[in-house]
Amino acid sequence: MKKYTYTEKKDTRSGFGAGMAELADKNPNVVGLCADLIGSLKFEKFIEKAPERFFQIGIAEANMIGMAAGLATEDKIPFTGTFANFSTGRVYDQIRQSVAYSGKNVKICASHAGLTLGEDGATHQILEDIGLMKMLPGMTVINTCDYNQTKAATIAIADYEGPVYLRFGRPVIPVFTDENQTFEIGKAWMVNEGKDVTIVATGHLVWEAIKAGEILEEQGIDAEIINIHTIKPLDAEAILNSVKKTGCVVTAEEHNRLGGLGDSVAQLLITEYLAPQEYVAVNDSFGESGTPDQLMEKYGLTANDIVAAVKKVMSRKSENL
Repeated sequence: MKKYTYTEKKDTRSGFGAGMAELADKNPNVVGLCADLIGSLKFEKFIEKAPERFFQIGIAEANMIGMAAGLATEDKIPFTGTFANFSTGRVYDQIRQSVAYSGKNVKICASHAGLTLGEDGATHQILEDIGLMKMLPGMTVINTCDYNQTKAATIAIADYEGPVYLRFGRPVIPVFTDENQTFEIGKAWMVNEGKDVTIVATGHLVWEAIKAGEILEEQGIDAEIINIHTIKPLDAEAILNSVKKTGCVVTAEEHNRLGGLGDSVAQLLITEYLAPQEYVAVNDSFGESGTPDQLMEKYGLTANDIVAAVKKVMSRKSENL
């Protein structure tokens, strides 16, 4: 098992803020829009560098999306920012009609995704957003795993022509990816090569998958771990090549098991290569208030839950031999 270490922990939303600060210097067409959550989205440095290119919309998310579509029509590159729940559920009609339908070059940047925004509870958490956004034709969907990857993704999507949903979070987590990485949309990252089981993980659960891989190694199980940061378009080749080698797969995500990464992988396997699959995801429920660690434990999203899923899927694989 390849060893991953870290010297600090940061929230992924700060990676977004750092990426936006860099774009303020690099790309004069990038503009920022925020729905009354400047601090939560870490827009401060962008505003310091380019105040004339920032728009505080207030708690009017639908208007924010409409304004972003208009700015894109004038060849600007708008980055909208609010909580993931308000970036999708509250404004889905505006995204569908004003952005996706016409393929506008709008970057919908969504913080506080999943369960781990914590104590704010189910009204502010969202576990359906990946499913909502990947259903929109032409929408690219990205879910990053740490500070460095989020910063790199933020910078990369500015050069991509078309609508993008960029999903990141609130909790402080290990920074374990390369600081100077190149982010390639639609290209999976091979975290660890293995031969016994494939673990396909996204977002905050990539670190949990790494911890699970270390536990499994101690038990004689060699896990291949793949970071799918781009859920749409899915890197089908990377997943299929791995599953054909290992014969089984576990998908891990901080999202409802319905409509997320797991379902995308299942659809791929049904059509291309039948193999046993187990999900590590929230099982068709809303969240609740609690600390991130409490919620990850209660809803079955920890490294130990990934280990249990690996044992189950490998048992199913052996039954099919």
